[in-house]
Amino acid sequence: MTSKVSYDEVEVGTELPAQTFPVSRATLVRYAGASGDFNPIHWNERFAKEVGLPDVIAHGMFTMASAIRVVTDWVGDPGAVAEYGVRFTKPVVVPDDDKGALIEVTAKVGAKLDDEARTVRVDLVATAAGQKVLGLSRAVVRLA
Repeated sequence: MTSKVSYDEVEVGTELPAQTFPVSRATLVRYAGASGDFNPIHWNERFAKEVGLPDVIAHGMFTMASAIRVVTDWVGDPGAVAEYGVRFTKPVVVPDDDKGALIEVTAKVGAKLDDEARTVRVDLVATAAGQKVLGLSRAVVRLA
């Protein structure tokens, strides 16, 4: 697969389609099984509160993986992501109800980095419950 987005047609400031990712307690249990991360802060409300958290929280890597989907969906090829990094600024609190939490992600092209390599920097903003949950969230992406 290769990028479906052309470097020549992208401008700094180009906005990627925003996405919202629902997270429930069941989502966290499935992710724990897939990742092997069974830390009780991700599924046991009593334990999470005992260690000072407001409630069960989503795995940081789950949050990070959800956010990059905005980029991979836009570019059409997960292999086009050359670099990706974030800072975890706030946890995604996942209440035990029918709604769970929502991770809302927006992104835009922050810079055209290298004409020869056809790379751009995409800056992402991920929020949950009105709070920014990832800081300095950036991906370097190779375009067609």
